[in-house]
Amino acid sequence: MILRSRRIDRLEDHPNLRGILAILTQLVHASDTELSQLASVWRNTPQLAAARDKALSPDAPLVVEVLAAFDALSAIYADDLAGIDDYVTVDPGITATALKAVRDAIAAAYAKPILTRSEYSALMRSWRVVYPRGRGHEPDLGPFGSEVKRVLAALPVLARRCHDADSLRVYDGLLVTALTRDEIEHRDAMEAAFNSAVRTGRRRVWTLVRRSAAEGFWRLCPSCRKMINLEDADADQRVMELCADLACALLVQDILDPDTAANLTAPLHTLVPLQNRHGGERRQTGRGLPPGRSPD
Repeated sequence: MILRSRRIDRLEDHPNLRGILAILTQLVHASDTELSQLASVWRNTPQLAAARDKALSPDAPLVVEVLAAFDALSAIYADDLAGIDDYVTVDPGITATALKAVRDAIAAAYAKPILTRSEYSALMRSWRVVYPRGRGHEPDLGPFGSEVKRVLAALPVLARRCHDADSLRVYDGLLVTALTRDEIEHRDAMEAAFNSAVRTGRRRVWTLVRRSAAEGFWRLCPSCRKMINLEDADADQRVMELCADLACALLVQDILDPDTAANLTAPLHTLVPLQNRHGGERRQTGRGLPPGRSPD
């Protein structure tokens, strides 16, 4: 009763934090076999629908975060749902059903304090069949994962460029790089990098990293966000894409040829001055990396 009456304002204060993270960290690791298993065991029932409505009600804990996680989940599995790429081997209809089971599990994990035992069990049933034990490990960012995390952690600092001279200098250096690079060469290098992510089973992590990079970069203060004009927005978009490309290149650097890796990771040297300035930031890949989410 105490848990049900307590208002939960932050994920870190959620009494089921461990259960939430165990689900969120598994999302980018789901294999094709596991997706098929989730789809095969999920069945919508009146009991399940009622439990879902309660879990997603306006009074449910952190329901806005739940909906954001749903949105990010759709982005991570966008290729699987479209089913037009050769590397997608699961029927899009099966994936769509599997994601319904995943959404129910996410909703249950967040809403556990207000659900009855039977409601919680109904929403979690399909997930528990496939994942009887929570794994709770972070997404596999590859052998250069620490560098990926450093880039993601530096981007919220870069977002303060409107109030910080050092961040502005770094931003200007990145903008010069973005404006002067060979676009065709860069596009080909990024295509090679993504193909590497597909071969190593990191393509969903790739999407997650790009979303995390974008959210960190755009974490501007409200007053500065209102002052962005069209010209600034174009420059900002170029720099954001450069930083996201850098993080993704580091994700697969271990299997890129040296020239391609050097080309794509060159901006890392420009970001170095900010990499020691995020001590107070919570890790961009913390909180189990809710798909595409970064700490507020």
